[in-house]
Amino acid sequence: MANHTKLEFVALDISGKNYLSWVLDAEIYLDPMGLGDTIKENNKASNQKNAKAMIFLRHHLDEDLKIEYLTIKDPPVLWKNLKERYDHLKMVFLPKARHEWINLRLQDFKSVMKYNSEMFRITSILTLCGEKISDSDKLEKTFSTFHASNVLLQQQYREKGFTKYCDLIVHLLVAEQNNDLLMKNHENRPTGAAQLPEKNHHQKGKNKDDRHEVPEARGSANKCYRCGGSGHWARTYRTAKRLIELYQASIKRKEKNPEANFISENQIDITQLDVADFFEHPEEKIDHLIGDGSVVRDN
Repeated sequence: MANHTKLEFVALDISGKNYLSWVLDAEIYLDPMGLGDTIKENNKASNQKNAKAMIFLRHHLDEDLKIEYLTIKDPPVLWKNLKERYDHLKMVFLPKARHEWINLRLQDFKSVMKYNSEMFRITSILTLCGEKISDSDKLEKTFSTFHASNVLLQQQYREKGFTKYCDLIVHLLVAEQNNDLLMKNHENRPTGAAQLPEKNHHQKGKNKDDRHEVPEARGSANKCYRCGGSGHWARTYRTAKRLIELYQASIKRKEKNPEANFISENQIDITQLDVADFFEHPEEKIDHLIGDGSVVRDN
């Protein structure tokens, strides 16, 4: 049956692939519990502490592995047996970690974050295998693997006199983020490019102008129904009231007495409307309005 109780860290796999990290995790958790000495040979810990340590260690073993060491009750014995079984894996992991360290280069990574993650992974394995990697080693590894196009930048960072690898990485991460921001701003609006107008303002201005446009005359369909003129809306007309009344009267007369035009083969008779046609009593004298408001009488 699988152990469903919450684990403080990953249980030791029977293959031993996570043995190095498991040993480190176990030591880290046993110390604050006051059980750090229980895994040492010839320890003088009380039976109660040894029992607690044994329960804790077995709780973090693979189920199949737990069965193999079912009869062991002393923590130092269990710890020694596991070391004899898996400690040789250091000789398996160490050569690979050394190879990865030698070939680790900043210029091979697309981001400083990914490089830093790989740096910690490799150095952790080397440390677990017994090889210590100092801050000066990490700094030199980073400086010496800058891209060839950043030689001047690498020299500037060297002159800052960093003594801790973490300080250098912080500066590199900040510089990388600033460069990314500059590149995004440049791509959105290249140097010399005009700022794009806002779409909403453009539409509002266009609609506003449309309200003041004078409709184009397209036959009688766009003529004012009140005076017959064109070039203005009926609701904004400025034609004299008298002319409007004359125009309306002529329309009514035409509707009552439709006119039939006859065109012969030899003669074309074009009937023209005179000003008198707009009056109900054409025999009377007609007053013509002219633009300046003066009156001309016909005798």
